Amino acid sequence: MNISVLYQNIASEMNRVDEELKRLVAVEHPVMTEAASHLLMAGGKRLRPAFVLMGGQFFPNPKANLVPLAAAIELVHMASLVHDDVIDCSATRRGVPTVKARWGNRISMQTGDYLFAKALILISGYQDVRIVRILADVSVKMVEGEIQQLLTAYDTQQSVKDYLDRIRRKTALLISTSFQLGAIANGAPEESVKALVRYGYYLGMAFQITDDILDLTSTEEVLGKAVGSDLTQGILTLPVIYALREERGSALKELIERLQGGEAVIQEALQEVYQSSGIERARGFVERYIAKAQRELEKLPDRPAKRTLGSLAEFINVREY
Repeated sequence: MNISVLYQNIASEMNRVDEELKRLVAVEHPVMTEAASHLLMAGGKRLRPAFVLMGGQFFPNPKANLVPLAAAIELVHMASLVHDDVIDCSATRRGVPTVKARWGNRISMQTGDYLFAKALILISGYQDVRIVRILADVSVKMVEGEIQQLLTAYDTQQSVKDYLDRIRRKTALLISTSFQLGAIANGAPEESVKALVRYGYYLGMAFQITDDILDLTSTEEVLGKAVGSDLTQGILTLPVIYALREERGSALKELIERLQGGEAVIQEALQEVYQSSGIERARGFVERYIAKAQRELEKLPDRPAKRTLGSLAEFINVREY
C-alpha cells in the first residue's frame, strides 16, 4: 500500500499545507531560506499534518481552517529533526545531506529555532487556548525524550520500560497530539477526542517500533541512511534490548561497549541481533499496539475517516519504508 492512497480524502487540504510550508520557509535571509527549504524539499510522508486533517474529518466544521494548525505541527516535527541531526551528527536524512552536513551546527540550530517559532505564530491564531497548551506540553516532552536518549546511549542496562517511555516522548505523543488538535479545532466532543488521542498514541508507538525494526532490516537505499545507524550511535532500540537479554547477550554487550571500534564491530553486533529473537519480539509489540489502536476506532462515529484510520493502522503494521 502507498501512503498517498490514504490521503485521497484530504488531498486538496494537504496541497494547501505544502503551499503554506513553502511560504513559511521563505524568509529575508537567503541562507536561512535555503536551509529550511532544503529540509522541506527532502520529502517525508507528511504524516503529522495529515493526522491533524484526519482528526478533524470526524466532525466537519466549515468555519474551521485546519491548514495552519497542520502546518504548525509539521514545523514542530521539522524543527526536531534539524536539532536531532545536530545532536546525532547525522550526515544524511531521507537519502540527502542533512542541514547540519550542508550548513553546519550554527545554521542548523537557528533553522530549527526559526521553524519552531513559526509554528508558535501559526497556532496563536486559534481561539481555543487548549491548542497552545497541548502543543507546548508535547514539545517539552519531546525534548525530554531526546535528553533521555542522550543519557542512555550505549547503556546496556536499560529496560524495555525505559525504551517505551523514550519513544512515547520522542514520537508517539506528537502523533497523538496531531489527531487530538484536529478534533479539538473542529469542535469534537470530549469522548471522541479521547478515543483519537488513544488511537494516535498506540499508532505512534507502533510507528516508532517499526521504524526501529526497519533500521535493522531494511536497506540503505530505502532508509536513506546506513543500516543499523541507531546502533552505531549507541541508541539501543527494542530488538537490541531483547537481544541483550538472551543467552548470547553478553557477547552483544561486549560489542556495544566497543562500537566505536569501527565498521567491523558494528557489523558483528548487528549479526548478534539478527541471530536473536529480538526483531520478532519487537514485531509482536507492533501488532499489539495496532490491535489497541483499531479497538479505539470502534468508539468513533461512522465516517469515511474511520475507514481511512483503519487502513492507516494496517499500513503501519506492514510498511517497509
